Amino acid sequence: MSPSAAKSLQETTATVSPSQTLSRGIQALEILAAAERPLTIAELAGALGVHRSVAYRILRTLEDHSLLVRDDAGRVQPGPGLAVLARGVSRDLQTAALPELSQLANTLNMTAFVAVWDHQDCVTLVTVEPRHSAATLAQHPGTRHPVNTGAPGIAIQSTMSEEEWSARAPGLPYRPEAAEARRLGYAASHDEVIAGLSSLAAPIQVPGGRPAAIAVVYIRREQDQATVGEALAASAARIESQLA
Repeated sequence: MSPSAAKSLQETTATVSPSQTLSRGIQALEILAAAERPLTIAELAGALGVHRSVAYRILRTLEDHSLLVRDDAGRVQPGPGLAVLARGVSRDLQTAALPELSQLANTLNMTAFVAVWDHQDCVTLVTVEPRHSAATLAQHPGTRHPVNTGAPGIAIQSTMSEEEWSARAPGLPYRPEAAEARRLGYAASHDEVIAGLSSLAAPIQVPGGRPAAIAVVYIRREQDQATVGEALAASAARIESQLA
């Protein structure tokens, strides 16, 4: 492609309006993923703010690609196609992190997970619960919370100075705790994302991508925070060596 053609393509791409239909389809998947139960087409249409016939056309397309399924009553819920797509999200990071998450979860008897930075949120990418625990805290993949709230977000911020963060995330406050996390190698939070729960997290530098964090979540109790934090930092370092 000639330089002039490439420039023309870039200019065209920059000025093209987003696809409303595609946007609604993605929004439908987000609504279904967040719902605690299958939804009727009428409920989904209401959540989308569109006529039922429009929602039906969107759902038929998503159903054709197994991104959603309908039960015998006609209610819709996320389909197996989403799991196939999710496997490819940050594939190298997931592969490198899983052994570390399993070791942390079973050694510390805590739910361990990796969170990635997504616009204004932290999103749980992959999680492992301890095998031999009667009561564990669930942290499902896809769970999100504001990036400047909780240990994972503080850990992600700690990979940057306040000036760097402001340039990369304008309008999002920089936590003062990030400087301390930068010194220690891990971040801590209590009662921030969910009342009564604590979290520790260490940052993961992802080559060519946004920083992530490896974290544990647990019910607040007597805990050697430094020992757990150092274990997370060591796991983060091993993950980074796998990604390098």
